[in-house]
Amino acid sequence: MKLNYKNTVLVGLAFLTISAFWQLYDFIIPLILQNTFKVNHTLSGFIMSADNIFALFMLPLFGLLSDRAQSKLGRRMPFILIGTLAAVVFMMGIPLAAHSGQIALFMAALGLVLVSMSFYRSPAVALMPDVTPKPLRSIGNAVINLMGSLGGAALLLIISFLAPDTKHPETANYWPLFITTAAVMIAGVSVLAVTIREPELVRKMRQDSAAMGIDPEEASQEHPELKKRKLPPEMRRSMGLILASIALWFMGYNAVTTSFSKYAVNALNMKESQASLILMVAVIAATLSFIPVGYISMKIGRRRSILGGVVLLAAVFGTAALYKAYSPLMYVSFALAGVAWAAINVNSLPMVLEMSKGASVGQYTGYYYTFSMAAQVVTPILSGFLLDKVGFSTLLPYGAFFVALAFFTMLGVKHGDSKPIVPAVRLESFDTPD
Repeated sequence: MKLNYKNTVLVGLAFLTISAFWQLYDFIIPLILQNTFKVNHTLSGFIMSADNIFALFMLPLFGLLSDRAQSKLGRRMPFILIGTLAAVVFMMGIPLAAHSGQIALFMAALGLVLVSMSFYRSPAVALMPDVTPKPLRSIGNAVINLMGSLGGAALLLIISFLAPDTKHPETANYWPLFITTAAVMIAGVSVLAVTIREPELVRKMRQDSAAMGIDPEEASQEHPELKKRKLPPEMRRSMGLILASIALWFMGYNAVTTSFSKYAVNALNMKESQASLILMVAVIAATLSFIPVGYISMKIGRRRSILGGVVLLAAVFGTAALYKAYSPLMYVSFALAGVAWAAINVNSLPMVLEMSKGASVGQYTGYYYTFSMAAQVVTPILSGFLLDKVGFSTLLPYGAFFVALAFFTMLGVKHGDSKPIVPAVRLESFDTPD
């Protein structure tokens, strides 16, 4: 079996636009809050966490709704098109509010944008497994993550040219940055809509999967009904444990990446530029590792790949806590952290989706995001409390502790790896032309 890379890259354009928007959101919204509206850090932090709070409820909801949707465009594409259009329209209210100094308009526009992004995030992610056979979903997810990284990198480049001087809000012009980001989102989704015929690709995936002995019952219906099918007890236990694992490693990883700059400057007397470069090394290493990790997981299994990544990440955080000052070895440590995170990230969603059926991919995608987002809501508060009350020395041990806990929960996961393929019909490959 071979992955159809062309179609997977095109499907990944939706995730590219999502990542591009969040890069803009994370960079510019805190600056507008601080410099334009003079919002204090506590309130600003609460506002910036609103996207994760929204995600807890909206991502499972819209994932489930997209499972049940039927249209000539498919189940996911209407959500992607409508969500993108709504986000692009509402995000124009942010620079308008910043220029006019209307914080009520700013909050209303921000809230509507977050709802719009939630509207199509789960459906956009669910589109890849909809058109990709289960054994290929790790490498498919690697391609999707790579597309997301490219979207974030493209926006950082755009920001470097178009970001206004936010310290002088009276002269800051946010329109070029927001209009360019909107253009990237529209262009990406337009190419996706023109090139990807969702119903045909879904039908082909089901037929090919059935011919290879993978969920043959799903090929019998063009639109399988969403049945209230309970997982068997042993599979339900695996699902609970892997969702717990997802929450735990996000608790550890997100705490470190969110507060590392403060830790490096205050505890290690590093420059901001050095701290930023160390985190950038981790991001680059993860991006370069996505595809190789996807292939490795096809050989050794998703569960083993994740367990290896968890061990490596916990070891990196634990040993990095021993640094008392800046050292070039930190670049090596965080490069390994990036590789470890890639091994975890590429395989975790496919393991969750392995236990789903085609009719419930969006719903199970929502489960994944519920637990990952819940962790990202809780961990800044908990780790921040420890930083305030105990000190910066708690950050890396905190990250290592929660990642290590995920190792023990993952040991109990017995389902989610690709099942052996028993071909019913000989197929030469899965990357043949449609």
